[in-house]
Amino acid sequence: MLRIDNLVKTFAGERRKRSRNGNGDAKGPAKIFAVNDVSFEVGEGELFTLLGPSGCGKTTTLRSIAGLERPDAGHIALTERVLFSSKPGEKPVNVPANSRGLGMVFQSYAIWPHMTVFNNVAFPLQVMKRAERPGKREISERVMRVLETMELASFADRHATKLSGGQQQRLALARAVVIEPSLLLLDEPLSNLDAKLRESLRYELKRLQRELGITSVYVTHDQIEALALSSKIAVMSDGSLVQMGRPRDVYQNPSNKFVAEFIGTSNFISGVVSGHNGERYTVETNDGRLLLDSAADMPDGTEVVVSIRPESMELSEQHRPGQPNQWSGNVLTRAFLGDSVDHVIGVGKHELRVRCNPSISIAPGTDVYLRMPPDRLSLVPVN
Repeated sequence: MLRIDNLVKTFAGERRKRSRNGNGDAKGPAKIFAVNDVSFEVGEGELFTLLGPSGCGKTTTLRSIAGLERPDAGHIALTERVLFSSKPGEKPVNVPANSRGLGMVFQSYAIWPHMTVFNNVAFPLQVMKRAERPGKREISERVMRVLETMELASFADRHATKLSGGQQQRLALARAVVIEPSLLLLDEPLSNLDAKLRESLRYELKRLQRELGITSVYVTHDQIEALALSSKIAVMSDGSLVQMGRPRDVYQNPSNKFVAEFIGTSNFISGVVSGHNGERYTVETNDGRLLLDSAADMPDGTEVVVSIRPESMELSEQHRPGQPNQWSGNVLTRAFLGDSVDHVIGVGKHELRVRCNPSISIAPGTDVYLRMPPDRLSLVPVN
């Protein structure tokens, strides 16, 4: 559906850095790589999320797809249609943004305050080229159909500024999908909403995307949002794509420490691989031996970091003989979070965070045992 190959976008800066694919003139003016040799594919009907901290290049990538930024190099194609191409020896291609036929929802709602809800949604159809513009009856039918889907039909005659924040966001989405785009681009569309409304609209947005079947590229820095919405996640850092996969795979099997730290909360235990049999690894740490399952290729003697999520650890005041990865420790502090209780456990020099069911609450100063199931540990490189 959407294919991005070796996308590069630079901006002027004080330092110079060569891209990973060799682009960049070491003798030219200093450049900062906002997007550095990024490649990925988005399948039909997928909601593909670009996730990362501010300044990682996710929005620049999205704007390059939209035609709002001109990349320095790379190839962007939607189905068989090339939207941008810059290859040596070939004629460059850069389709203008208004000719790409894509829908886009911005971080700000960008609705027209002087128009009604109906007219806001109808406007993109009304300004189409005469040969492509639907008739008045068809425009009315399409607008009302989209408003029904967005649960805004009863507000059709209301001025857009009279809507709540959540309703205005759905209006912006309605305006983007009414043109029936082959690709929908969403740039942090929920970031201006309060936490409770943002959570409810996540599920609403997921339902709408599946119902409408529109292929979408979604940009966010919110890890929970990405995990809840996405068919596939691409994690970005410093202009590069560092891991891509299904939400569960990226969360449970981070490819490096950055991903493990950025997505959710993790405990990190340094160690050295002392042996492995197939995918079962043995890692020696300062506080004891750990057994874990990993598809990573780590030779014996490799320095590694073992990552484990707080909710993947089991906490008990009772020792269970024969259980692997069972460490003794002491409760340093605890915090009630409503749907869970977080305990901080002191084990040697480590302070490990353990998330428990709210029915389990162990007082500080209590000696406890931690169990870390081998299939819930992740093995990541030191760097």
